[in-house]
Amino acid sequence: MAEPISRPQPGPAAPRNLCTDCGISRTATPEDCGRACQFIRPDYAGLEARVYGRTRDMESDERFFGPFRHMLRARLEPGAEGAQWTGIATGIAEALLASGTVDAVLTMAPSAEDRWRPEPVIITEPSAMAAARGMRMGYAPLLALLKPARAAGHKRIAVIGIPCQIYALRALEAELEFERIVVIGTPCSDNTTTEQFHGFLERLSDQPETITYLEFRADYRVELRFEDGHRKEIPFLNLPLSDLPADFWPLTCRTCVDYTNVLADITVGYMGGDGDQWLIVRTEAGEEALAALGARLATKPLTSKGKRKGAVAGFIANTKRAAGGLPLRRMPKWLRPVVSWAQPRFGPRGLEFARARLEMKAAETILHLRRNAPKKMKNMIPAHVWALAEPYGLTAKEDEKQESPPP
Repeated sequence: MAEPISRPQPGPAAPRNLCTDCGISRTATPEDCGRACQFIRPDYAGLEARVYGRTRDMESDERFFGPFRHMLRARLEPGAEGAQWTGIATGIAEALLASGTVDAVLTMAPSAEDRWRPEPVIITEPSAMAAARGMRMGYAPLLALLKPARAAGHKRIAVIGIPCQIYALRALEAELEFERIVVIGTPCSDNTTTEQFHGFLERLSDQPETITYLEFRADYRVELRFEDGHRKEIPFLNLPLSDLPADFWPLTCRTCVDYTNVLADITVGYMGGDGDQWLIVRTEAGEEALAALGARLATKPLTSKGKRKGAVAGFIANTKRAAGGLPLRRMPKWLRPVVSWAQPRFGPRGLEFARARLEMKAAETILHLRRNAPKKMKNMIPAHVWALAEPYGLTAKEDEKQESPPP
């Protein structure tokens, strides 16, 4: 009987700048990176048209979040033990395996040596999805498992991935020879190496090796959980972000143009969830995947509170300093408790929080590319990113406008 979790070992990565090691460079055809990489010459409009039959509506919230059928606030009841939130992403995959809709899931599980290090795996038994619950930090070549999965006889697969992985998957999807691929996306832009992440944990606790859980929450706090069961909450303003090394967030993650995983069938995140999970259902396959959860899925209406403009403008001012090599302005210690109290009460929350993060990411992309890789701007920055940044005075210069991608 086949093992419920297999861990094929991918080949070495091909060295390249602006790479998050999605796995394509580790395959027998690393040259596919040239047309599949989000960080070379992305064509979001073209892939949106291919996946959805249309591009995003720039007059609606699709301007921020990409094409979708509907969005909702949700949680599983009861929640899954060991899940980062309540287990919706892995719960969907488990249900798809149980129903026979797919016969394998490509996702991440923790390395046996390090609970925080992601390792790509192929899962074939519903109960084995429990091993994939929770968050990990670091790069992992998920897409290097596509050909091993096909060679193992899997014809219908689900893939749980972050945006740079899913962009490459969609770019190559028609050539992969699977009968069906269900794409479960999670939002992402702020990744780092596992080694750097351990350094971050050391700044948060004098017992970092006992931390089992970390989450940036929508109430402007980071939650830590420990092996002995106790929890700790740290306001964002008290995080030691200005003490991190300059390369903690790599340039790829500071220039990501797809925070919400717009090419997934369903995006499962938290930014717009106001304390719950935030689901963006994008396709018929996403509708079917969500329906597989049945009565366990509890939903609420989405919220949208507060105003984002001031928060985004402040972020842009600090990012300009960082992109220019200047130190970040630190808020006086006496003021931090006041602002930490006010942020979750008066700052942007729900969908307004999510919109704020998308505008921040658009500005961050533009500013860091201008500083570090100006010649790449005309290829890397889609029109919708410029549209998000324009209200804050960030507009494309003539040599920064995206060229039309090849047919």
